Amino acid sequence: MSTAPGLRALRDRPFELLLELELRARAAVAGALDPQAGGVWSGVAFRLGGETFLVPRDEVREIMSVPAPLTRVPGAREWIRGLANVRGQLLPVIDLRQYLGAGVTQTDRNARVIVVNHREIPAGLLVDEVLGFRRFSDADYHVEAPMVGIRCERYLGGCFRRGSEAWPVLGLRTLIESPAFLQGSA
Repeated sequence: MSTAPGLRALRDRPFELLLELELRARAAVAGALDPQAGGVWSGVAFRLGGETFLVPRDEVREIMSVPAPLTRVPGAREWIRGLANVRGQLLPVIDLRQYLGAGVTQTDRNARVIVVNHREIPAGLLVDEVLGFRRFSDADYHVEAPMVGIRCERYLGGCFRRGSEAWPVLGLRTLIESPAFLQGSA
């Protein structure tokens, strides 16, 4: 691919420009651009109580604004904010911060609900803010998760490090399948 023309040289030849872009995209997908590069991990970054976390992309169905109204469930634990009707489906909305014992999440304009991608357990996790997608090289992964102020160690599955930053990975599947999470009645 070193003999490929520069994209600027093709700006007056749109068909050849599109052809070159397609070739580069196919090469990138096949991993031919950088044979030394390992795999790429993709996740969703979010804030919870002043801390930043990642969740694996494949464990997230969607990100949404806080639905209104939320219908409170009688006899449910405090951390279950209520049920929301999302496109005709009932979705339990859980205050993740409150579940982890780190206070109540304020439902301001930055608050979001991360809808968990799980076949059997529907759940939307209320978080302070979603920062968007983050991509890391597999080489950036470390098995040991950093110390965090929120008590969630049992749900952490390592971290990704980039420079001086450490991004702990919160396993949503581990979280929602845990016995404590499944005991939602007060």
